[in-house]
Amino acid sequence: MLFRFIALVLIVLGLMLLGADVITLLERGTEPHMRSLAEVWGLFTATGVESFQVWIAGMAPAPVTDGFASMLALPAFAVFGVTGVLLAVLFRERDELTEAY
Repeated sequence: MLFRFIALVLIVLGLMLLGADVITLLERGTEPHMRSLAEVWGLFTATGVESFQVWIAGMAPAPVTDGFASMLALPAFAVFGVTGVLLAVLFRERDELTEAY
């Protein structure tokens, strides 16, 4: 039940971020710009992304830091939306009759 609620919140957050990107596109009238996860994180704290990248560089080997850098460059709506959909599929409510077969 808790994971289904978290999945719903993540899906809604992903849709909200996608809507914000569409509104920004309509306001600017230029080519589309999708906010990355790092940009959204940067909206909430001034030094959060940079300090995290410095911290992870000191704690983990280079492939891990490159993986985190790649993840932070992904569109934020996709990260939250896809994670929410995956959680919703994994923790969906199952019917007892279909589990027997």
